Amino acid sequence: MGEFELIRHYFAAAACARAGGDVVLGIGDDCALLALSAGEQLTVSTDTLVAGVHFPDPCDPYLLGQRALAVSTSDLAGMGATPIGFTLALTLPTADSGWLSEFARGLDAMATGCAMRLIGGDTTRGPLSMTLTVFGRVPAGEALVRSGAQPGDLLCVGGTLGDAAGALPIILGERKQGTAEAAILLRHYWLPQPQLALGQALRGKATSALDISDGLLADCGHIATASGVLLCIEQEKLPVSDALVRFCGRNQALQYGLAGGDDYVLAFTLPSDELPALLAAGWPIHAIGRVATGDGVQLLAADGRAITFASQGYNHFSG
Repeated sequence: MGEFELIRHYFAAAACARAGGDVVLGIGDDCALLALSAGEQLTVSTDTLVAGVHFPDPCDPYLLGQRALAVSTSDLAGMGATPIGFTLALTLPTADSGWLSEFARGLDAMATGCAMRLIGGDTTRGPLSMTLTVFGRVPAGEALVRSGAQPGDLLCVGGTLGDAAGALPIILGERKQGTAEAAILLRHYWLPQPQLALGQALRGKATSALDISDGLLADCGHIATASGVLLCIEQEKLPVSDALVRFCGRNQALQYGLAGGDDYVLAFTLPSDELPALLAAGWPIHAIGRVATGDGVQLLAADGRAITFASQGYNHFSG
């Protein structure tokens, strides 16, 4: 099967590849055409996923298709954006029809759930990897950014942490997967749900935000650096799931929650008077600390003393 036949058969024919809404022209021309309303800004983010680095190889292509788009779309949630569409540059060792069919089916399922349209991309031969670029829109001046945290703000997260990291020993064959807890953790790894609605609800309320991909400590460090503040995290307030605690014990669960990565929930800073209304609206928000004068990230024990931590999170080029 040739490159263009592959694109037409598996991707251009998918439901998510149809033009509509903000997508005036999708797959088929040299470029896609996007239409933004007056007073809106375009948000753009690119992620590359490499076999053996970002996902195990081999793995279920249906789950991989969903995960690949979910982790990329999560960046739009971190900006408070409404999704428009995405491009896919896919590198394949071979054009395996069964693999491609399942991957495209998973991609389409996540695209439908996130209201995303496939608007272009590329295919080439080589070691398995994929690069996705996602596009969204946000009212001008209302995007959530990393640089607005203020001393006195609360530090919050949009859900429990550490489940995906807890799944890694199962995925790597180090732990058995035939338990209810293992099934919950694996679902968090393979099917993260971008918190798009929460990100949009935080527009005009949160002073800074991002999605947690490399670990809470590492990603909070990005907010601290961009905002020029100190983020204080109270370890005992860290939300970890009952399934994770049952699976590995509370101490290990806390380590996964602090530095495990792959959570894809939002971390954000918020004036304290904004929190009650958000909680009353049903958002799964946990206040885990505060913003203070200073710089960096500080982890605090229940008695207020600082805790030294060896690993902040994932870094591709760290020693």
